[in-house]
Amino acid sequence: MGDVEATGRGARWEEPALPLQEPPEGGHIHGRLGVVDVDGPSMVPTLMHGDRLLCHYGARVRPGAVVVAKHPLRQDLLVVKRAVERRDGGWWLLSDNPHVESDSRDYGPVPEELVLGRVLCRIGPRPAWLAPARWWSGALRLLPRNAALRLGGR
Repeated sequence: MGDVEATGRGARWEEPALPLQEPPEGGHIHGRLGVVDVDGPSMVPTLMHGDRLLCHYGARVRPGAVVVAKHPLRQDLLVVKRAVERRDGGWWLLSDNPHVESDSRDYGPVPEELVLGRVLCRIGPRPAWLAPARWWSGALRLLPRNAALRLGGR
């Protein structure tokens, strides 16, 4: 599938050791997992160049989730962005890095069919859970801030 624009440039697919799959050309793999490598600075400070992510394809997207999507103008390119909100025409996807504007500010809402899945966690080099369940967010508020951040809190 080639490069994935995760933060201004892209992220690339790696052949995983587990039976994980990338999405087929025509759509989603519901309930399947895939590995994406981040290539570029657009999601800094959340994600760094070289981070390896585990993505759940076909998972429900909620505002605030980090997602993998096909670039709306270059569908051979995958992007990793934060889903901010649903708008007419699709999801408004933004970079976490305020200095990178290769996101919906540049190309508008991304149609839902191009949002392939939700990033669950960073599996390397610094493992971190990125998609806590709704109940988890409430539990994180009870922890000291530095512990909550390590477990995916904000």
